[in-house]
Amino acid sequence: MHGQGELIAARLAERPDEDAWAALRGAFQVLEEIDMTAEGRLEFITLLFGNDSLRAGHAEKQGRWQDLFAPLIEPRLPDSDRRALQARAIAAAAIICLQAANEEWVRLGGQVDMFDLYDTAVQAIRRPT
Repeated sequence: MHGQGELIAARLAERPDEDAWAALRGAFQVLEEIDMTAEGRLEFITLLFGNDSLRAGHAEKQGRWQDLFAPLIEPRLPDSDRRALQARAIAAAAIICLQAANEEWVRLGGQVDMFDLYDTAVQAIRRPT
């Protein structure tokens, strides 16, 4: 069984024609498919964020996910010598939005659509101030 990051990366690779943000959102939806139950996910996330060593592992996973996603995002961006940096920043931001949405989903007892929360998080950071 591949890790979640590999599954997301594979889904990302299958969506070459979408812009980076749309492709990431679509790819993240694989998580809904592999999560057995909402209760199971609730339990896992509660465990994850309530434990320091698991939290450290989560930070490590985020770094790994950035490494997986950035090369798949890069070709979607306008050509420039800073494109690799931009791709990494987008990957990192999307992962953090997913995490924030997950935490909020748990806080709300799993009673709302996780991707509605994810969209809200992404809109917050993409909106010009």
